[in-house]
Amino acid sequence: MSKKLFGTDGIRGEANVGGMGVEMVLNAARAAGHIFQLEERPHTILIGKDTRQSGYMIENALTAGLLSMGVNVLLVGPLPTPAVSYIMRSLRADGAIMISASHNPYYDNGIKFFGPDGFKLDDDVETEIERLVFEEDLDQFRAPSAKIGWAKRIDDAGGRYIEFAKATFPKGMRLDGLRIVCDSANGATYRVGPNCLSELGAEVILMANTPDGHNINEGCGSVHPEEMRDLVKRMRADAGIAFDGDGDRVLMCDEEGNLLDGNALLAILAADMIGRGELPKKTVVSTIMANGGLSKTLSGYDAKLIHTRVGDRYVVEEMRQNGYTLGGESSGHIVMLDYNTTGDALIASLQILAAMRRTKKPLSELGAIYHALPEAHAKVPIKGKEKPKQSALDKVREEGETTLNGNGRIVIRPSGTEPIIRVMVQHETLSTAQALADKLARKISDL
Repeated sequence: MSKKLFGTDGIRGEANVGGMGVEMVLNAARAAGHIFQLEERPHTILIGKDTRQSGYMIENALTAGLLSMGVNVLLVGPLPTPAVSYIMRSLRADGAIMISASHNPYYDNGIKFFGPDGFKLDDDVETEIERLVFEEDLDQFRAPSAKIGWAKRIDDAGGRYIEFAKATFPKGMRLDGLRIVCDSANGATYRVGPNCLSELGAEVILMANTPDGHNINEGCGSVHPEEMRDLVKRMRADAGIAFDGDGDRVLMCDEEGNLLDGNALLAILAADMIGRGELPKKTVVSTIMANGGLSKTLSGYDAKLIHTRVGDRYVVEEMRQNGYTLGGESSGHIVMLDYNTTGDALIASLQILAAMRRTKKPLSELGAIYHALPEAHAKVPIKGKEKPKQSALDKVREEGETTLNGNGRIVIRPSGTEPIIRVMVQHETLSTAQALADKLARKISDL
């Protein structure tokens, strides 16, 4: 059965429409609740959310659906995705749901499911949820009145997560004397991010930390780090940190305002871990979208980069299967399995700051080990059109690779969150990369 609900990162779309309509969310919760209740004992699911106004509506729909199946619910309110995964495990819950559309605008929303181990659900479980939603009469699985679930709020979840994040910072080390700009994207990290940094001794300059339900990711955060970079320079800060809406992505900038994307952060973390003998098999995992400069940097440390399909869940799968502990994406998903089960923006930024403290070097010097290969992107809208076959896309890519003659990389793929085909070209000359990306996009439009 082809997927109708789930994309590369859970269910996502415009709030109150289609897959994110109240009725569909309710039924997805009922289906998930039925799966979790296949054992005799009562199960408990934790629900967190970011700061979108629609989160209240979706939280209530999920809660109602789960309770109707006899599942108990713990509500933690606005909290980063990695915090939801951690708190769920800390409270010995059987699973978790995060309500967020990550870096998307406020009018979108989404839901991500986590299993009892804190990792995102496998494809086969998602497929079973879809089968139940579209092919079964869910009413037959309702719990009897005497076994309807209960719901309660956990008031100290934010504080618990802060203590967990601080525990990953080297013992005896503090951030005293560091001035840090913290851009919370008006999202889920707006409290825990700045508070954690200040509790470790940093002087924190707040930015985008007054969510109103509509301003999440709006001109701020990891999608729009420009103001953060400018503020770092104006305030003469030592570093800038830009989270995304649900706190599983992070971009940083050094004291000179130079942006450090996921590739650069992975390079810094890998070099630091290699220097301490703590990078298993001297291997980092990223997706096919990783910049070629990352692989080149790692080779200088006698380390290697493994590519996976796009999506942090596939990065994590590769890491778990082969014993790797560091991975991530260009977008700023940084996964450090020594600390958490999913991308954790706060913990990743703490480890970068720890490297600064450990080496007594400014972030600009740490970041100098990475040099990005110029990269160009293009998008091909397919809304209302039939999606091109993979074989046709492969043919376009192969034609482009012939043009590059081995001097660069090309990735062409359907987006998992939007009705578009994404084209990426990397080449030593940006103008060449952009011209080829545009050319390939036109070819795809004509398919």
